Formats: sequence, structure tokens, C-alpha cells
Amino acid sequence: MGALDTFPRRKLSVSDFHRMGEAGILGEDDRIELIEGEMIEMAPIGARHLSKVNRITRMLIAAVGDAGIVSIQNPIVLLPRSEPQPDITVLRPRADEYERSVPAASDVLLVVEVADTTLRYDRDIKIPLYARHGIPEVWLVDLQNDCVIVHRGSSPEGYRDVVTAGRNAVISPLSLPNVQLDLAELWRT
Repeated sequence: MGALDTFPRRKLSVSDFHRMGEAGILGEDDRIELIEGEMIEMAPIGARHLSKVNRITRMLIAAVGDAGIVSIQNPIVLLPRSEPQPDITVLRPRADEYERSVPAASDVLLVVEVADTTLRYDRDIKIPLYARHGIPEVWLVDLQNDCVIVHRGSSPEGYRDVVTAGRNAVISPLSLPNVQLDLAELWRT
């Protein structure tokens, strides 16, 4: 425990975080997410991460069609103190395309996090956060082990169902059972 750990800290709320943006303290291009009241600088995006995000995005857009909105590296509000920026989010369709408000947990059908250097952070911090806020399903694309870890059945303690889908599996989100992603396509080079 460091010396600073003994002093109380003030956690930011989502509205505090937004006011910082409105005041120009944070810019739209700053790669910062708010997690449990703390601003976390996001890791740089490497070529393999970028490639897999692009590939999954293309696959999801083709498969989801009008059944959802595929949102890339955009925030979701998890009140009162978190606004993560998942790599990919599939949102409930909405006529305004979320122009009036940033999506909340109740708007989310699926979150996809692509992880290489951030594997521990995504697995141990972000996925439990998503579970506590009732996001029904998260796919963790593990670039270190070339697999997708599917998390379903959110609860305050975490996800109840966690399975690993290998390189040749076909997976579907529970909320969109007609959407099928062939992981062989994701892992091809």
C-alpha cells in the first residue's frame, strides 16, 4: 500500500466526466474511459487489434442488418460512475441512432472487447463491470490465445455462463439468435 492510498479520493460521476469534455479539459479524440469514477487512459491500438476489430465489425454489420446498430469504440453510460468505450457494441435499434443520448446498459445487446495487451484489464475490470450493470452478453476476443470467451447470464457477482469458443466455432448472441459468426473467418490471415 502506497502513502497516497490512505487518503480519501473523490470519484468522478458520469456528469462530472461530461462536464470536463464540455469545458474542453477532455477532447473527443482523447482515449480515456471512466471506470468506477476513475479516468483510465486506454492502451494504443496495435495492427492486430485494429484488424480483428475491423473484421468482427464487418461480420457483425453483415449479420445483424437492421436488427441492431453496430457501434465501434463508442461509449456506453453505466451510471453513476462509468463510461467505458468497448471495441464493439451491438445496440437495440433506435430511430435517432442514439443522437439524443449516449447508450445505457439497457440499450446494449452485446459487447465485444478485443484484447491483446489489455487482456487482464478487460477480463478482470471491464467484464465484471458489464455484468454488474446487467449487460446480457460479452465476447472477449483473446488475441493471445486465438479464442473468443463468451460471457452470458449477468449478475452482480459476474457472468454465470462462461465458455471458450475455439478458432472454428460458430457463435451467436443470445439476443440475436439468427446472427451467426463463423470464427474461422475471424482468425484467417
